[in-house]
Amino acid sequence: MIRYGILSTAQVVPRFVKGVKESKAGIVTAIASRGIEKAQKMAQELAIPQAFGSYEALCQSDEVDIVYVAVYNKAHYAAAKLALLNNKHVLLEKPFTLTLAQAEELFAIAEERGLFLMEAQKSLFLPITSQVEQAIQAGKIGKLCWLDAVMAYPNIDHISWFRDLSAGGGVFRGAGTYPLEYMQHLLKAAPETFKGTLVFPEGQSDAQAQITLRFPQGVIGTLFLTVDLDLKKRLIIYGEKGQIVIPDFWKTATAEIQYHDGQTEVLHSTQQSEFVFEIDHVNDCLKRGQLESPVVTKELTLKTVAMTEKIYENKQK
Repeated sequence: MIRYGILSTAQVVPRFVKGVKESKAGIVTAIASRGIEKAQKMAQELAIPQAFGSYEALCQSDEVDIVYVAVYNKAHYAAAKLALLNNKHVLLEKPFTLTLAQAEELFAIAEERGLFLMEAQKSLFLPITSQVEQAIQAGKIGKLCWLDAVMAYPNIDHISWFRDLSAGGGVFRGAGTYPLEYMQHLLKAAPETFKGTLVFPEGQSDAQAQITLRFPQGVIGTLFLTVDLDLKKRLIIYGEKGQIVIPDFWKTATAEIQYHDGQTEVLHSTQQSEFVFEIDHVNDCLKRGQLESPVVTKELTLKTVAMTEKIYENKQK
């Protein structure tokens, strides 16, 4: 079995643990928080054998093969580096790091030590994502013209650091990686050009973001992200013959092809946990001795981190 240790007791952790339990070869053996009480409480709730009151202790444990890093955004780099320097494989939540230099350093450490390092991007492994890819490749909606994503989080303040830009907060940093990498994955290409407009309330991180991407073959990608509006989260792929509508595209089990002649076709998959497919992929990579995912590649992650960093550098207030 592939033994997972988890850094953080964040709200994503129970869902991740459920995915590991459903996986074919994974088990969670340890969890750590900066306070032992939080770690012990979640370990008891989720039936995790060991709880640690420091990240260092978990990373030094002989009962852990791979560390899942789900700490707050700014701490991603330091936590992943700690795990790698203790010779643990790492699955690192989005956003991977806040800067390109940090991301490059983590991959360099992983390569030097012969360790697996992957950005957590569950959306790319969903069965529905494969069905969407197959529909595109089969030409069901013809030549692609436009990919448009909307992500809205109107009730975000349960995340205490979200409004703090220095902590890695902000709607684009928090959610932009999903559509950025989903679009690149579907199109098998990085954008040739990109630009973004971010809206910052006084003294806070970005509350709205509009990103425009130009891909090869004249395909346009657009992203709108907000914490100010309550909008339906979805990604729509527009082609010459119709469009594919994917609600909640990072976790969904359904999508719909809408043809220009009025006909529709529903795509559907069966799933309990949206995390299990990603975890099965990671487990397979580790069993095969692969140090890089062929799906969430180093190149994909570095390009996305670089785009995100550049858009924040050029932020408009």
